[in-house]
Amino acid sequence: MDTNAAPSPSTPVATAALADAAVRLGIPVAVAPVGLSALLAGQPFHGPAAPVTHLGSVDVLLETIDDAPQGAVLVVDNRGRRDEACVGDLMLLEARLAGMAGAVIWGLHRDTAQLREIGLPVFSLGAHPFGPRRVPPAGTAMRSAFLDGVAVQPGDWIAADDDGVLVIGGDRSDELFAEARRIQTVEGAQAERMRAGASLRDQLDFRRYRELQSADPTLTLRRYLAETGGAIET
Repeated sequence: MDTNAAPSPSTPVATAALADAAVRLGIPVAVAPVGLSALLAGQPFHGPAAPVTHLGSVDVLLETIDDAPQGAVLVVDNRGRRDEACVGDLMLLEARLAGMAGAVIWGLHRDTAQLREIGLPVFSLGAHPFGPRRVPPAGTAMRSAFLDGVAVQPGDWIAADDDGVLVIGGDRSDELFAEARRIQTVEGAQAERMRAGASLRDQLDFRRYRELQSADPTLTLRRYLAETGGAIET
């Protein structure tokens, strides 16, 4: 995939808007396990996936960071282990210095206080004081990851915010992000009008929907919104 033609990592797009766009466009999007949580709240990020399977040593992480494009998201598969942390302050500081947008760890992190200071957005299963104590096998980096069964491959895109982590196939990511931005813009304008006193029912002409639905019981609110340009997914 040509990441130069992909969505700009600098423009935040809510995962909720991406999920709604996926429904509208019929684009499959995977959701990472809800057990993953953000270390730093309020820091959305997205970018091309830089996946790697952790083997117990930092060399494969450094290789992945070294080869990743600007704005990539480091995705580390440590098989959800709860007996060790697989990344800490040095690796995530290195990722930040390399221009990465964030990290998703299917496992545990450590150096929590330092990670907060570094400021790189991180999702993980939690913290653990010990790093790996096993003897890592020799070998090259395995450039794929599984987040409890959710596959992440080079060419995929990652989007994450306080609602969770999405894994998006690269083949239609530009189309998906464009629709998500449109939905986000429409709903943002709706919210602003609501704060000014205009109810959502008035904005959507909900009375007309009910009249039409009474005459045609097959009419759904989703179809009505699609036909009238509303953005809310139900």
